[in-house]
Amino acid sequence: MRAPAWLTARPIAHRGLHDRAAGILENTLAAARAAVARGFAIECDVQLTADGEAVVFHDFALGRLTERSEPVDSLSAAELARLTVAGTAETITPLPAFLAAIGGAVPLVVEIKSRFDGDLALARRVAQTVSGYAGPLALKSFDPRVVAALGGLVPERIPRGIVAESTQDDPAYAALPESERRALANLLHIGETRPDFLSWRVDDLPCAATHLGRLLGHLPVMAWTVRTPEQRARAEAHADQMVFEGFLP
Repeated sequence: MRAPAWLTARPIAHRGLHDRAAGILENTLAAARAAVARGFAIECDVQLTADGEAVVFHDFALGRLTERSEPVDSLSAAELARLTVAGTAETITPLPAFLAAIGGAVPLVVEIKSRFDGDLALARRVAQTVSGYAGPLALKSFDPRVVAALGGLVPERIPRGIVAESTQDDPAYAALPESERRALANLLHIGETRPDFLSWRVDDLPCAATHLGRLLGHLPVMAWTVRTPEQRARAEAHADQMVFEGFLP
């Protein structure tokens, strides 16, 4: 499918329109409501719980944002819902409740987290959850296996995107062989993933993968994460959309 026009119409608030100084934390309902109030699309991350639910949370472990330190997937959705985020009244929200709160008011881009270990349980749960959602929604992941699998799990009307960067210096890539890293950096999996859009690290733009994706594949490019005027200028020059944080576009 061609990516829908709404995917590039309004800037996307990274993990919602969060502002820690104001007590609005990333990936919370408060951050989502703040984005809705200003008419921005929302990007959020999802992790899998011990009982197979998808919850809106970025990290694999709880320590950065809660008083607990365990892996997210070691606790049930109910246990996670009892934890407060960074001392606020906000809690970790299951994806179904997050979708219900947004209710199609603004577009939502859901990033499915992955350890690159072939486990598709989270992708399947997300697909099950979003397939009946009527609002504008897209799915993306760093993991080509997840993006490829989603092609057979979600309705065609839901666009799928690959998240990537040109240099794999994050510890998350440590276990991957060099050949797989090269494939990620150069979009060599495109025949299997067949993404509807690309989401690329802004500091790596321009690069051959996104240039050719736009030119030959007509794939819109999101630039992440835009935080500075210089990054915004780079995104405007070499991408079709930006995922922003720390300012109001």
